[in-house]
Amino acid sequence: MLEYIHWFDLAGIAVFAISGTLAAWRNHMDGFGVIVLASVTAIGGGTLRDLILDVPVIWMNNNTYFYAIFIAAIGTILLVRNRLTIPNNTLQIADAFGLAFFVIMGTQKALDHDTSSMVAILLGTMSGVCGGMIRDVLCREIPMVFRGELYAVTCIFGGIIYTSLLALAVPQFYAMVAGMLGLLLLRLAAIKWHITIPVFGKHHQELNEP
Repeated sequence: MLEYIHWFDLAGIAVFAISGTLAAWRNHMDGFGVIVLASVTAIGGGTLRDLILDVPVIWMNNNTYFYAIFIAAIGTILLVRNRLTIPNNTLQIADAFGLAFFVIMGTQKALDHDTSSMVAILLGTMSGVCGGMIRDVLCREIPMVFRGELYAVTCIFGGIIYTSLLALAVPQFYAMVAGMLGLLLLRLAAIKWHITIPVFGKHHQELNEP
């Protein structure tokens, strides 16, 4: 594995662990709940991707991923314990950074196993969103991917940027950075300006009111 890919992977693990820890803190969970939520958020999507690809799950023989989870979780706990308030969108922002890393890394892993670009983008999206889905379900919330601002669309957008640049023979590192930045900026813009894909509008809601 190229060195920068390894560090991108660890960065994604750490950021998603932070988002899981913040979700646990917001829901007043104990220490065990924090570790569980940080862990499933960080490795849930990648685990499912590896199972679909029928390859060894990446964390099974590499304790480094768990060290990254524990360090990120403990650091986040210390931060929130020493601050009186945490901005409401902190979880969303941490999640956005996790998406940026994981979607592109998941897309590349799928490409490494000879999938088509379309399948690679779908598996990359799965890598990014499934850990957060498990986190939200455990917190008894509607998963972030199914509500509010653009989410899965930003993952697909980042994956398209990455695979398109690879097809144009752009060096892998620069293609990865461009894909991550494209995804991240679109997700942050969606959070800031509440960009959504409306399906059921106010008129539909009024028709269903008793």
